[in-house]
Amino acid sequence: MTEDFARSTLDRSAPLYVAGHRGLVGSAIWRHLKTEGFERLIGRSSAELDLRDRKSVFAFFADERPRNVVLAAAKVGGIMANSAYPVDFLSENLRIQVNVLDAALEHGVERLLFLGSSCIYPKLAPQPIREEYLLTGHLEPSNDAYAIAKIAGILQIQAVRRQHGLPWISAMPTNLYGPGDNFSPKGSHVLPALIRRFEEARRGGIESVTNWGTGSPRREFLHVDDMAAACLHLLDNYDGPEHVNVGTGEDSTILEIAHLVAEEVGYQGRIDWDSSKPDGTPQKLLDVTKLRTSGWNPNIGLREGIGSTIRWYRENIGKVRV
Repeated sequence: MTEDFARSTLDRSAPLYVAGHRGLVGSAIWRHLKTEGFERLIGRSSAELDLRDRKSVFAFFADERPRNVVLAAAKVGGIMANSAYPVDFLSENLRIQVNVLDAALEHGVERLLFLGSSCIYPKLAPQPIREEYLLTGHLEPSNDAYAIAKIAGILQIQAVRRQHGLPWISAMPTNLYGPGDNFSPKGSHVLPALIRRFEEARRGGIESVTNWGTGSPRREFLHVDDMAAACLHLLDNYDGPEHVNVGTGEDSTILEIAHLVAEEVGYQGRIDWDSSKPDGTPQKLLDVTKLRTSGWNPNIGLREGIGSTIRWYRENIGKVRV
């Protein structure tokens, strides 16, 4: 283990606030914490608490007094949404982060985990991507606004550690998927988008499916339940200023992922590619040595995870985010 990993298990009876507990990541963290014996979980929907509203956030912290916080709330979306609405992704995420982190500091939160994204790294970063590659090159233009917001969150966590000595930490997950994902045509990431597209084609008897780009970019995918387990592992064991990569350490081309999804869905038509659409970053594979050295490894394989996500999608087709 590295010197930043030392046993400091969270008190399961202390109040813990999961910001964004109804989103893909937050809901998985909530489920995992429940199974791990946390007795006083606190959650608010966006309708109940607008994290962009600073006054409301401070009032919430004053009333609830959480001892620990997981900041999983964010405005997220795929390459189409990020390209079309960069102002929204920058402004809303900055406000959410600053409000929650400032209120947590004001009201004495002891442990806090901030969740970012692998898009924080340079577009052409060496592969696999180590934590120290942050801020060493230009970002991918299609999601640079979102990335800048997340980088600001990392730096605020580090600033809190330096100025106030609190054991707050950050984790940077790779591409996540699983139950509760966003399957919207305009807002989804690549894996749920593929699941929706191939399932609709199978049901409709459509002869071909056209996907964005060339299919050549390589992507790493982590099931959200594995991500939730990694979050608790870090809260229990990690106390260091550097963010920690969370992933599988393995990647596949989008072409390979598309064929895997088609197989699991049962779609037998033709798969085409629109090369006039952007591919995004050529490869994003995280170096997860730091996390694995601490004793954590993912448990859900890609085919298994995609299969279970497809089943969840079919069972919840009328309730998913579309």
